[in-house]
Amino acid sequence: MVEIEVKIRLKDLEEMRDAVLKLGAQPEKERFREENTLYDFPSRTLRHKRCALRLRRLPSKTFLTFKGAPQKSRRFKVREEFESEVKNEKHLRKILRSLGFIPVFSYQKFRTVYRKGRLKICLDKTEAGDFLELEGERNEIAKFARSLGFSRADLIKKDYVELFRERKSAL
Repeated sequence: MVEIEVKIRLKDLEEMRDAVLKLGAQPEKERFREENTLYDFPSRTLRHKRCALRLRRLPSKTFLTFKGAPQKSRRFKVREEFESEVKNEKHLRKILRSLGFIPVFSYQKFRTVYRKGRLKICLDKTEAGDFLELEGERNEIAKFARSLGFSRADLIKKDYVELFRERKSAL
């Protein structure tokens, strides 16, 4: 599956929530805490290839996700993504270790999810700041972002790992 998304840095998360609802988005998941751990080989092979292997823990489910290297796109983050639900997280961590993977980066966020048609709209509160994440077809993302008053210059292609590292180096 190919994932197409952008992030937009927000000044006011609550104000954005109201704007998203006014545009007809429907709540899909109330605010929840999400824990993310990236795995890689000690040599950082995945990072050098600009790929990611992520274990994402939600309140009641856990997922393992592989993200391929970003494809060329001027405005959007486009990458192959494969995800599967994990039934036994403890055993999966043992499998990853046995294959030579180590945890290399962890972060948390609080996320609220909305939908408008096939467009997935996430409001994220993180230590790197508050963000609107839009995932779907390019034209739907661009149209929704414009409807909220954002321009091309507001669209961020970076992932949360990059945003967290930027924030940390700025401190």
